[in-house]
Amino acid sequence: MNIKKIGCDIMKIAVAGTGYVGLVTAVCLAEKGHNVTCVDINQDKIDLMKQGISPIYEQGLQDLMLKNKESLIYTSDYVEAYKNAEVIFIGVGTPENKSGSANLEFVNEVAIQIAHTIEENCVIVVKSTVPVGTNDKIEQLIIENLKNDVSISVVSNPEFLSQGTAIKDTLYAKRMVLGVESKHAEMIMKKVYDPFNIPYVVTDRRSAEMIKYASNDFLALKISYINEIANLCEIVDANIEDVVQGMGMDPRIGGQFLNAGIGYGGSCFPKDTKALHWLANFNDYEIKTIKATIEVNENQKIKLIKKARKYYDSFNNLEVAILGLTFKPGTDDLREAPSLVNIPILLEDGANVRVWDPVGADNFRKNFSTQVRYCQSIEEAITNADLCFIFTEWPEVKQFDISNYSKLMNCPIVIDGRNCYSLESAEEAGIVYDSIGRKKVNNMEYSTGMKLSVMK
Repeated sequence: MNIKKIGCDIMKIAVAGTGYVGLVTAVCLAEKGHNVTCVDINQDKIDLMKQGISPIYEQGLQDLMLKNKESLIYTSDYVEAYKNAEVIFIGVGTPENKSGSANLEFVNEVAIQIAHTIEENCVIVVKSTVPVGTNDKIEQLIIENLKNDVSISVVSNPEFLSQGTAIKDTLYAKRMVLGVESKHAEMIMKKVYDPFNIPYVVTDRRSAEMIKYASNDFLALKISYINEIANLCEIVDANIEDVVQGMGMDPRIGGQFLNAGIGYGGSCFPKDTKALHWLANFNDYEIKTIKATIEVNENQKIKLIKKARKYYDSFNNLEVAILGLTFKPGTDDLREAPSLVNIPILLEDGANVRVWDPVGADNFRKNFSTQVRYCQSIEEAITNADLCFIFTEWPEVKQFDISNYSKLMNCPIVIDGRNCYSLESAEEAGIVYDSIGRKKVNNMEYSTGMKLSVMK
């Protein structure tokens, strides 16, 4: 290893993959002063990034790309990117297989590319979420395929970013987990991350891999747990918001990830819970809490459809408004979003579906190009609608004048999966409002004097 380079504050880094993990990592490393080359096989994405355009929707990301354009290179030429890099981050996807296990095809492919091209001693950092023991296998795979006489170290460095707040989560992380097997690797990683001024957790690679899964799955468990409590609150006439307030004031519990709703989605929680469940089963063990977490979440996704059945026996020919398509606000990501489960049910039952989402419509249109009507505003979506579902708690929805539902809808029935409005405001607005873990607001009559004949 070139000692002069190690001692330099500015390091030559390559990042494989320009998805959420890879691109955010690369841009934040550049923000802290490093020279970073981003590698992706998708030339269209590379061309966009060369123009300073982010291929993904993430708050603040494009601004940082432009700010640090002198420190960022975008290329599909992995040979040039890897051969002299001091540190190479692997941030490619690990999608789930049908069995629920993690698909490591892309990680292994990058590992072999690295082995074939590096010309200097190098630290390879696995940022992708991988099963426990994968870093050991990657190290062996690289060593077996090395073309040049160089030394390598493999480090597990899991990410804990959330879509919508990924930049903040990276630059101001609560901890930096380093899974290393040598003091040399630890020293190099601290050269990379010391400018971030973040507390380190230094451990072995397998423990680092487990920290990632254990953390994500615990948060998913909290979400499923509070959704179960919310469902019971509806049955026994308790208020989930008061329950959560009482729970969250206990510092042993805390209030984060206790927002009742229609389940978690995205690229992490669904995949990581299934992967840990698969890993346990593969080793002849069952984590019952994770199994229950997965089952609860799948059932919770269709809770709003079940609620709507109380008002309409059939959705045939109904005008149905959908507010929010993405799995959470602040992102255009649709992976595991409740909209993808519910809208096909509505369409199959004959509903006329109109949708609104401030950033997710283009991605949704790739799968539903003509089946639904795309609206430019909430007002357009709900006008003359017989039913309205809220799937995503976008600020535009939460700040929307709730009285407009009764003014614009044909039958103002709002089924809210994210508890965007207070019960008092729904009562005053004169709408039927059915949310999660709270009592229903049943305004049977409206200002027009009409009565909702479909109410049961």
